[in-house]
Amino acid sequence: MNPRLRELIQQLGEAIHDSVLESDQIAGVVQNIRQHGFDVMLMLEATIGLNDVGESSDPDEGNAATGTEFTSHDLNFLKSLRIAVEGEDPS
Repeated sequence: MNPRLRELIQQLGEAIHDSVLESDQIAGVVQNIRQHGFDVMLMLEATIGLNDVGESSDPDEGNAATGTEFTSHDLNFLKSLRIAVEGEDPS
């Protein structure tokens, strides 16, 4: 993997981590759980998928607004986040 790309992915991970730590909503819920006598350990997993877009002869290619379909990998990832895609089988 390209060292610059590896660095950018690391920065993305750090930004996600910082966002969770700075969330007042998450802090509030964690505090409520602790007030009920429980300790909280929060572990999040992020899957980062990269696709080399290269050069396309179609300027609209890859644009969701043009009706480009999701791959099964995309759908599984969205499903894991409990995000439904209109027109796809929810099973």
